[in-house]
Amino acid sequence: MKLTIQSNSVFKSVHQSKKRYVMMRGSAGSGKSVDTAQMYILRLMKDKGRNLVCIRKSDITNRDSTYAELTGTIFHMFGSEYEKYWNIRQSPLQLTCFNGNQIIFRGVNDDKQREKLKSITFAKGKLTDVWIEEATEISQADFEIIDDRLRGELPNGLFYQIKCTFNPVNKNHWIKRVFFDIPDKNTLTHHSTYLTNRFIDSAYRERMERRKQIDPEGYRIYGLGEWGEIGGLILHNWEVAEISQDFVDYDDVSIGQDFGFNHANAILTLGIKDGNIYILDEIYVHEKTTTEIISIAGQKGLSKKVDMWCDSAEQDRIKMWQQAGYKAHSVNKGGSRGSVNAQIEWLQGIVSKDKAVARKIFVHPSCVNTIKELQQWKWKKDEKTGAYLDEPLAFQDDAMSALRYGVELWRKVITLNSSLRGGI
Repeated sequence: MKLTIQSNSVFKSVHQSKKRYVMMRGSAGSGKSVDTAQMYILRLMKDKGRNLVCIRKSDITNRDSTYAELTGTIFHMFGSEYEKYWNIRQSPLQLTCFNGNQIIFRGVNDDKQREKLKSITFAKGKLTDVWIEEATEISQADFEIIDDRLRGELPNGLFYQIKCTFNPVNKNHWIKRVFFDIPDKNTLTHHSTYLTNRFIDSAYRERMERRKQIDPEGYRIYGLGEWGEIGGLILHNWEVAEISQDFVDYDDVSIGQDFGFNHANAILTLGIKDGNIYILDEIYVHEKTTTEIISIAGQKGLSKKVDMWCDSAEQDRIKMWQQAGYKAHSVNKGGSRGSVNAQIEWLQGIVSKDKAVARKIFVHPSCVNTIKELQQWKWKKDEKTGAYLDEPLAFQDDAMSALRYGVELWRKVITLNSSLRGGI
C-alpha cells in the first residue's frame, strides 16, 4: 500500500510525543490541522485499540472542520481505494478503520452535549485520543470534563493523549496560563506558522504580507502565531449562543450580503428581537462566481421570502439574485466614514451621544467565519502615536459588511422612531 503523505518537518516533535497534553498554537495556514488529521489517520490504522473523539465548542462545526479535514486526508492518502481501509458515515458523523478503531465527533456547547461525553462508547477498545480544534473556543471547565474521560489502564503500550490546535488570540487565555506559563513534564507545547508550511500557496503568502503592512498587531497573531491581545476591537457586545433558527421567533428577519471573489463573499441571515440582533446563519465563500454562490444558497435553503440587502455598487450581481427569485435590494453601504461609524454605533447600542441602549448581538456557533471576524474587527491604529483612529480597518471584514447591510433598515427605522419619541 503506497500512501500520499504531506510532511512538514516542524511537526516531528509532535509525531514523536507520548505526552498526555500536546498544545499546538500556530498561525492561520501553518498546516497544524492538516498534519493533525493525517497523524490521527495513520495512528489509528497502526495501533489497534485506539479511538478518537474530535471536539469543537459546537457539535455542528465539526462537519466543516475536523470531519472535513479527516475525510479529505483519507481521500488524499488512498484515492479511490479508501473504502478498503475506512468506512465513512455522515449521519451520525463517524469514521471506522478496517481494524475496528473509530473516530466520533462531539460538542460541548451546552449541558446536553457535555453529558454525551460521559457516555462515549466504542465497538472495540476505549477512548484514547482527543483532538480539540479551535481550542480557545472552549472553557477550562469544558476541558476538565474532557480530560476526565481519559482514565484507566490501557493495553499493548497504548497511551492517552489530548491534542489542542488553535490560534493564540488572547495572551490572557486560560490555555496560556495553564499549559504555557507553567512547565509540565506531561505537556508538549508547539509553535508553527505559515512560514514553516512548505505546502502553502504563493497567493496566501501575499495575503499575509499585505496583512503585515496594514494590520501589524493582527499579523503577529494570525501570521506569526504569537500570543497577543487584539487592541481596538470594535464590537464587545456579542456572544456565541444556540439561538432559534425559526423565523417566527423574531420580530423581523433580514439577509445581508457583501459581494466578493478574491476576498470572501459573505451572506448573513439575521433576526431582530426586542432590539437585539441574532446572526442565524452564514454563507462564506472565496473565488466563487455569483452563479455558483446562488447554487450554494439554494442547497443551504437560503430564504427567498426575506429581503436581502446588498452592496449598491454591484447592480449586476443584485439583478442576478433577483432573477434567481431572491428579494435582493441595494443598500446605501455608507460610503462616507461618518455613515459607516453611525452603523457601528448602532450595532454597539449607541443611539445618541449621551445615552446608550444595551443592545446584544447573539451568534449561532455554526457561523465560524463571522465569529472569527468579530474577534478581530477593529479600528485602525496610528503607528506613530499608538492611538486608535475613528475608522475601521478594512481587512477581513466581509461578514461585518454583510452585518452592516443587513441591519441598515432596522437601524433607520428604530433610530427614526426613537427620535420621534425624544430618545429611548
